[in-house]
Amino acid sequence: MSQPLVPLQQKAEPLLDVQEMQLWLEKAVAWGQADSPDARKDTCLHLSRLRDFLQQLLTHIHNTSSTTETMKRLPVIGQFLGRLCWNHYVTADATSRRLLFQCLWGLYSEHPSNAVEGKANQWIRKVLCQLTTEEDDTATQTLVKHMGVPTTQYHLKVLRKMVALVQENIGKGCSLLGDLSQRCSCDSILAASEACVPLVTCAEAAPLIGALLQRPLICARAALSEDFLDALSSAYSSNCLLLEEQAVVSMWYHSLSSLEEAVLSLLESVLANTGSTLHRLEQQLAQSLLPKACAQHCSIFLVVNDIFRSILKQLEGNECVKSVIHTFTNRFVRELSLLQPKMSISLKAFFPQSPQNLLGPLLTQPSEMPQESWRHHLNWLSGSLQRLTEEEEEDEDGSSTRGHHKVFEAWFLLVQCAHWMQATAQLLVTARPEDCDPLLRLLTFYHHPTNRGHHRAQQLVRAKDAWDHLCPLFSVLACPPPIDHLQSLVALLSPNPQQPSLAPLSVLDLLVNFAVFSQKSLSGSTEILQTVVDRTGLVSEAVCVLGSLELRLNGGSCLSSDSNRVHLRIKALQNTLTHMYAAQSPAEKQAHTHPL
Repeated sequence: MSQPLVPLQQKAEPLLDVQEMQLWLEKAVAWGQADSPDARKDTCLHLSRLRDFLQQLLTHIHNTSSTTETMKRLPVIGQFLGRLCWNHYVTADATSRRLLFQCLWGLYSEHPSNAVEGKANQWIRKVLCQLTTEEDDTATQTLVKHMGVPTTQYHLKVLRKMVALVQENIGKGCSLLGDLSQRCSCDSILAASEACVPLVTCAEAAPLIGALLQRPLICARAALSEDFLDALSSAYSSNCLLLEEQAVVSMWYHSLSSLEEAVLSLLESVLANTGSTLHRLEQQLAQSLLPKACAQHCSIFLVVNDIFRSILKQLEGNECVKSVIHTFTNRFVRELSLLQPKMSISLKAFFPQSPQNLLGPLLTQPSEMPQESWRHHLNWLSGSLQRLTEEEEEDEDGSSTRGHHKVFEAWFLLVQCAHWMQATAQLLVTARPEDCDPLLRLLTFYHHPTNRGHHRAQQLVRAKDAWDHLCPLFSVLACPPPIDHLQSLVALLSPNPQQPSLAPLSVLDLLVNFAVFSQKSLSGSTEILQTVVDRTGLVSEAVCVLGSLELRLNGGSCLSSDSNRVHLRIKALQNTLTHMYAAQSPAEKQAHTHPL
C-alpha cells in the first residue's frame, strides 16, 4: 500500500511548490501501477485533496504568461496530468475531470513560440482525442469489469460528459480584459475545435460542434482550427454529419472553402440534367440554406455573388445558368425582406459593384407596381442602359476596361432581376410599332450585352426583323400562317456561316413569348412554334426558354387574370416540344445542338 501524502500547505502566492507536484506525481504513478482494492480506496481517499490541488494548479497556469514558463517552473506537469487523465477512477469524478481538461486547455498555445510549445500542443491534442475514442485499452477493461458496464456504453457516457463540459466552457465570455500578459478563456476554443476533429461524424459531439461554430467572434483568440473546419466541410458534403440550420450557416461563415463547395454543388446538381433542371430549380433552392445564409451575412452573399459572376462570364449565353442566378436572387431578396427591419444593412452593401441608379428599379418586382406602369419603367431602364453602353463605345480603341466593367455589372444585375425581361417580352407581344424600339433594345442587351463579340447593333436589327415577322404570324386572323413570314423567321433562327456570331437568343425568346402570350389559338401557336424549332433544330433550346419563362412568371410578371391561360399554354407547348425532342435520334440531337 502506498504511503500517505504529506499535508498540503496553504500558500499566499499562486505559485506551486515543485516538491509538492512531485509528491502528487508519485501518488499518480502508484495509483496507475496497482489495480487492487487498496489502490482504489487510496484514490478515493485523496480525491478531494487532489481536486483542491488541481484548482491551485489551474490558477497557476492562468497566472503564468506562457506554456514555456509553466513547464520551466513545473517540469513534471505533463507526466502528472497525463497519468491522471489515464486514471479512470479520477476521470470518473466530474469535478476532477473538468479541472484536468481545463488545465490541458490552459497549457495549449494558440500560436506556439518554440518547439517545446509545439510538442506540448501535439501531446495535448492526442490526450484529448484519445480520451474520447472507443479503444478497449487495459485500464478501461479493468474499470468496466468492476463497474459491470458495457465498453461502448461507458465510452459514450464519458464522451457525453466531455462534450457537456467543453460546451459549458466555450460558452463563457472573453476574460482577457485588456491584459495581454494573462491567459484568456478564449484560448480553449482552438484546442476544443482541434480535439473535435476525430469526432465530427459522432452524433454525441453535434451540440459541441454547433456551440463552437456559433460562438461570437469577439476575441482574436477564439479562432477555430482549420483542420476542424475542413473536417466539418468534408463530413457535411458527404452527408455524414447532421447540423442544425444555424450551425451550417456558421460553418459557411467561418470556412470559405465549405461555402464555395456548397455553391458549386448546388450549381452542379441543378445543371446536371438540363431536361428537368428548370422544373426542379425552385424546389432545390427552397430546400437550400444558401439564400437564407446570404440574407443573414452580407459577406456570404458577396462570395456567392462572385461565384455566380464568374460562372456567368464563362457561360454567358446559357439560359439555364441565368435562370439559376435569377431564381437564387429572388429567394435571397425574399429572405432578406423577412429579416427587416431587424437588419439595418442597405442593399448597396449587398450589391456594391452594381450601378446604384439601377439597383432599386431592377430589384422591384413587376407585381409591386400596376401593369400600366411597366412600359414607362422599362423605357427608363432601356434608356439608362443605352447611355451606359454608349459611354463604353466612346472608347474607340477598346483599351479601357472601366466602361466594360460597368456594362457587365449592369448586365449581371439585369440577369439577377430577369423578371423585368419577362415583362419586356410580354409587352412586345402586344406593342405598337412606335413603342417597340426601347423594349427591343432592352431585350437585345439582355442577350447580347456588349458589342465586343456580340455585335449588339446587328442583333438589334435581327430582333426588329423577327418582331416584324412574328406579329403577322401570330395574328388571330392569320390562318393558316403566312408562309413568307414563316420562312423568314426560320432563316433568322438558322445558323449563318457568314455571320456565326449572330446567335438566335433574342429571336428565339421573342418566338416563345409570342406563342405563350398572343391571343392566337393554342393549336395555331403550337403549329408555328413546332414548325420553326423543328426546321432550325432548336427544340431543346426552346424547352429551356419555356422553362425560364415559367420560372420568371412565378415572380409576378403576368397579370393574375391571365395567369391560368398562360400557364396552361406553357404546359401544352412544353409537352409538345418534349415529345419532339424525345423522338429525335441521338445523331439528330447532336447535329441540332446550338449553344444558348
